[in-house]
Formats: sequence, structure tokens, C-alpha cells
Amino acid sequence: MEIIVTSIFVEDQEKALQFYTDTLGFIKKEDEPAGEFRWLTVVSPDNPNGVQLVLEPNNNPIAKEYQQKLVAEGIPATMFRVEDVHKEYERLVGLGVEFTIEPTEMGNLTLAVFDDTCGNLMQIVQM
Repeated sequence: MEIIVTSIFVEDQEKALQFYTDTLGFIKKEDEPAGEFRWLTVVSPDNPNGVQLVLEPNNNPIAKEYQQKLVAEGIPATMFRVEDVHKEYERLVGLGVEFTIEPTEMGNLTLAVFDDTCGNLMQIVQM
């Protein structure tokens, strides 16, 4: 068994696509009509056939509440591995990304948490 797709809820799919591609550096993999929304996924440019991240509309009240409660508790929706958290932090800050947790060492890893501008907190981690 293999994980092929995972998703995050976003407030606006187009805004999310711009942030995840232009700012974070992912590449668009799938973009197909799906009713009033889109089946919209991004992947790592280092692994274009790897796990896809679905930018899922949060139009469902349960999804919206879940997303808001995660943010209120400071819980990231998911985690991305990076080679150097400090370097990525500086790059993203330079692009205007707001962090809720600056690079912090936690045992064998270093992490930082940022606001994705789409209703989520996201974590970057260096292991």
C-alpha cells in the first residue's frame, strides 16, 4: 500500500495554487473541473510522480470548522521536509511569509511553522 494523495482544506483554490507554486515552489500536477470546484493538486518538483497534495475547497462547514480549530490551537495541517530550515525560513520571510514559530530545535529535528495565507498553518522540518 502506498500513499498517493493527501489533502488540505483551502479557502480559495486559485489563491492556494499561487501560494503553493509561486511561493513554496511546488508544481501543479492536476487541474480538472470537479463541479463548481477543481481537482487541483501540487507535487514536489524533486518528485513529480510522488505524493500529490490536493488543494481541497473548505466549503463544507465541518471542514471549515476543523481548519479554524487547528489554527486556533496552533496545530499545523501538515509538514514538509526541507534540507535546511534556517535557509528556507529566510527565503520565505523574504517573500513575505509570516511565521508563527521561527526555526526551533526539537531533539533531532529543527522545525518552523508558517501561515499559508489559505487558512492553514504549515510546518517545515529538517531531520
